[in-house]
Amino acid sequence: MKLPYPSPHPFALLLAPMAGVSEAPFRQICRALGADVLVSEFLSSEAIRRRIDRVLEGAEFEPHERPIGIQIYGADADAMADAAALVTENYAPEFIDINFGCPVKKVVQRNGGSGCLRDMELVERIIKAVIGATHLPVTVKTRSGWNEDARDPVGIARRMQDAGAKAFTLHARTRTQMFNGHANWDEIARVVEALEIPVIGNGDVHTAEDVVRMKAHTNCAGVMIGRGAFGNPWIFRDARALLSGQPKPAAPDASERFRTALEHARLALRLQGDSPRTMVEFRKHLGWYSKGLHGAGELRQRLFQVHSLAEAEAIFLDYLERPEPLVRVA
Repeated sequence: MKLPYPSPHPFALLLAPMAGVSEAPFRQICRALGADVLVSEFLSSEAIRRRIDRVLEGAEFEPHERPIGIQIYGADADAMADAAALVTENYAPEFIDINFGCPVKKVVQRNGGSGCLRDMELVERIIKAVIGATHLPVTVKTRSGWNEDARDPVGIARRMQDAGAKAFTLHARTRTQMFNGHANWDEIARVVEALEIPVIGNGDVHTAEDVVRMKAHTNCAGVMIGRGAFGNPWIFRDARALLSGQPKPAAPDASERFRTALEHARLALRLQGDSPRTMVEFRKHLGWYSKGLHGAGELRQRLFQVHSLAEAEAIFLDYLERPEPLVRVA
């Protein structure tokens, strides 16, 4: 089923919107390694409406990040419409995505994200208001329900489709599950059967093989990868190879992992400011890139102390010059 936004491949590999992670530097690394469609971090509609600079910066992207969607969240239909109009006029992404899935307490307390699932009439009003404020395709990302008692992914999906959503992404967990337990891929398959719009699968995609399994299991139109890309943007490259019937590329060795980590860090310094603060915030990525390497625990401890790119480079060089470093991921 054709997606409402351009994609280099009919079966799309999407980078999930993740606060503090799906920023422009990481998006660009994932794009270079095969992500077909990117989505911004989720952005508060109220903050966009009020033109809060740090939030508006989250809607910025460079031309080579296209196709890209800007994701917004909120529980006030008018604010969501205002945000969609502002994003459309000032940033012109390929689509607007509405977050009905974030389970984080501070978002849910204001009825944003998955909190909206407790009031499906509100969900419909928000979707219709956003559609009325933009000429861009409006898509949605959500969960299977607020809790087990209200778990109804097909019913939720149909109401969102009927409200006008052009594509539907399902993280097949409830809000109360957070990220625990297992995503129920059977629910994604049932939603695919029930809807006329494209369905994107999300949840428990940790490897390239998981992408292939989700496609076969659900018949979805694409897979959205979130935490599985932490420190492993190669998951997009590997998944595309497997989907194309090609052998899975060799896992990146330590040298390649470090080269990519440093490229990512340079992008962060260019796009987010060349400062110690940027490097401190980047430490999480350095830790993720070192996952699976021999002595990763000690390596992470050192990387979590850096305040500059030069310090990170020195630590990587020292690691590679050790007598017998295990340079491939375990």
